[in-house]
Amino acid sequence: MKYMSVAAMTVAALLLATASPATAAGAIAVGDVQQAMEKLAETPGIVGAIGGAYVDGKLAGRGTAGSRLLNGKGGTILADSRFRIGSQSKVMVATVLLQLVEKGKLGLDDKLADLLPEVAADGLVAQADKITVQQLVQHTSGIPDWFYEGDSTEPAFDVFDFTTYYRPIDIVKMTRGRPRTGKPGEKFTYSNTNFTLIGMIIEKVTGHTLAGELNGRLFRPLGMTLTYMATKPPEGIEGPHGHGYYPDSAGILRDVDRFNASWGNGAGGVISTTRDVSTFQRAFDQGKLLPPWLQEILTGGPGGGAQQGGGQQGGSRKRAGQCEGDMRIQGGSAPGYTTLILYSTDGRQQFEMSVTRSTADDSVVIPAMAKAGEAVLCP
Repeated sequence: MKYMSVAAMTVAALLLATASPATAAGAIAVGDVQQAMEKLAETPGIVGAIGGAYVDGKLAGRGTAGSRLLNGKGGTILADSRFRIGSQSKVMVATVLLQLVEKGKLGLDDKLADLLPEVAADGLVAQADKITVQQLVQHTSGIPDWFYEGDSTEPAFDVFDFTTYYRPIDIVKMTRGRPRTGKPGEKFTYSNTNFTLIGMIIEKVTGHTLAGELNGRLFRPLGMTLTYMATKPPEGIEGPHGHGYYPDSAGILRDVDRFNASWGNGAGGVISTTRDVSTFQRAFDQGKLLPPWLQEILTGGPGGGAQQGGGQQGGSRKRAGQCEGDMRIQGGSAPGYTTLILYSTDGRQQFEMSVTRSTADDSVVIPAMAKAGEAVLCP
């Protein structure tokens, strides 16, 4: 699960900063989504691409290009297909956590060691008695990331292990002995481990599964009928969808459609559609899910809202130029796929896209997706 890097998302944000102004106030122009997807699918390393644009909660354009399988096989991906959203899951998981804070089930200043004594035992998570809930959400805990080890740019786990179930605590144990990135509260450093722990906290506080809490608090109330959280291998994506590919140690591309769902957990396990992701984003930005003081924890933290991504289980909430009001961008990426959403912070516009990939290199794929977004929301 290679989740989109902050650097990659910064590139996307800079590209979008060149976008032309929107049309007159109140009038929202949307570019040709099908044309944008066809152009995107021409990018080396992209197998298939789908996208959906929404204005005021209504479909404003949809497109699909490329193919469902490698080398042009399998036909095109249905435009309303499900796909893995990677670290776009994080803001959903964080929203559930903060809803529990609102209800008094836990506090922003509660300590990790008190909430999850098992991760404090034997020093599994160093300084767990000093790390707060808010620091986990805002990536200021200093806890090392389980995704990478040291300066490696390759995942620290077997991408092709599609069957072994890893409990969240097993994933946290991967970080034992890795150097901390700072003192608790000292600085923003993206770490998927923060959200693995948040998923564990939600389950401990509620007595329910994270998947159940997401469904009960977000997916069902918002009408996100095609969205669910994959939790155990070999659970795949339900219904027709695109397949992604990743090179093995010999450089041979292998189908990673059966990606091990147990790695996702709170860090990126949600499977959704362009409509459902846009529905969530609209509700979030319109303040329907959290009171302002808790929404600010996500949108105004040290990482500029980067709890929604970064590191490689994710992307980040970056400024995306001025199209119609304040536009932002965030995404998620893992071996075989990348997702990206552009949206206006007033909740009026969203453009969600997903690509399946045959490359591990973000440097071409992500800028191409950003340009596609620019073509649609900033025509």
